[in-house]
Amino acid sequence: MNKVLVIGASRGIGFEFVRQHREAGAAVTATARSEEGLARIQSLGATALQLDLLNAAQADGLARLIQGEAFDFIVLNAGVYGPRSAGLQTPTADEFDAVMHTNVLGAMRVLPQLAGALAPGARLAVISSRLGSIGLRTSASGWLYRASKAALNSVLKDASLAFDGEAICVAFHPGWVRTDMGGAGADIDVSQSVADMRRTLAGLGPKDNGSFLNHDGTALDW
Repeated sequence: MNKVLVIGASRGIGFEFVRQHREAGAAVTATARSEEGLARIQSLGATALQLDLLNAAQADGLARLIQGEAFDFIVLNAGVYGPRSAGLQTPTADEFDAVMHTNVLGAMRVLPQLAGALAPGARLAVISSRLGSIGLRTSASGWLYRASKAALNSVLKDASLAFDGEAICVAFHPGWVRTDMGGAGADIDVSQSVADMRRTLAGLGPKDNGSFLNHDGTALDW
């Protein structure tokens, strides 16, 4: 039986990872900030842990909560979009802090806590975005979100070096997904996006460590 950890699973992509892995018979541990989110995770038969990435003490305590576990698949999904700017509109200090602390600092807090909880050959993914790609960029819209995902890609690359030989680490563009963040007019259903990412993760090999991938496994420019 596979063991799975999903960070940020109260709704959307994270919740769908929990649902599909549970449907496949995996033992799933997942995190949420709110009591409502924890209850939704528990309703699927998963173990729910309260974790707010903006709370340093909670993030630093994750290793203790998962001590003794060995996860085959880990997905770091927690993230926010922030202001939906159309161009070079300066974010407020509070907007900047909320996005960068959640999307970047949160990952930098959590990833070190996972070092002792990796099963042999573990696969670890962060949910990034094509919008974070510098090479593919053709618009300045949402530039704070773009900056945070570019930084998250850098964090993932460093994690791939630190965990080399222990886990295969990738950053995913999940597609433009129909979730609360993506909106009803997005291109792809959340169930399809997650099914693609699960399939891609299962097929990864050592050569894929440190890659930036589309949900279907296609390589993306950094």
